[in-house]
Amino acid sequence: MSDFSFDQRFSKLTPVLNAFAYNLTQNIEEAKDLFQETAFRAMANREKFRADTNLKAWLFTIMKNIFINNYRKKTKQNTIMDATDNLHYLNSGKSSINNRGIANTLMNELGQLIDKLEDNIRIPFLMHYEGFKYQEIADKFALPLGTVKSRIFFARRELKAQIKKRYRYVDELLLRM
Repeated sequence: MSDFSFDQRFSKLTPVLNAFAYNLTQNIEEAKDLFQETAFRAMANREKFRADTNLKAWLFTIMKNIFINNYRKKTKQNTIMDATDNLHYLNSGKSSINNRGIANTLMNELGQLIDKLEDNIRIPFLMHYEGFKYQEIADKFALPLGTVKSRIFFARRELKAQIKKRYRYVDELLLRM
């Protein structure tokens, strides 16, 4: 395959590659970097591409492998290696105990707010929270799918309003800090 033909086919696949890069990274800047690295490696290794094969699949494979390698590098950077005798550095850190008291209190208060909702919006909301699909809830109560979605939306909206009303002073405290 000629360089010109390769470049033309690569240019046609650029939007698809950018979309795939964003799908992998979920970040625009990282997607641009991933695309650029893929383009560099593809151009540097174009002689390895066989003309009778699928260029899109070849490029996607390069991109996916670059993404996986970068991910592995990031996870290794967050790993602490302690080469000292008897793991002195790892064992010398502050010990802390997780206290779930605040989280438990907030969950209890949220449960109380949910209990105060009207049954027609509370029950579908709780079923959705427990993992039921919208269609399953609609079938159980013989309601249209849109009605179930609306009721869950109304429950969320009501809970947000109750939380905002109950904890309005938190915003005021944060503004003062």
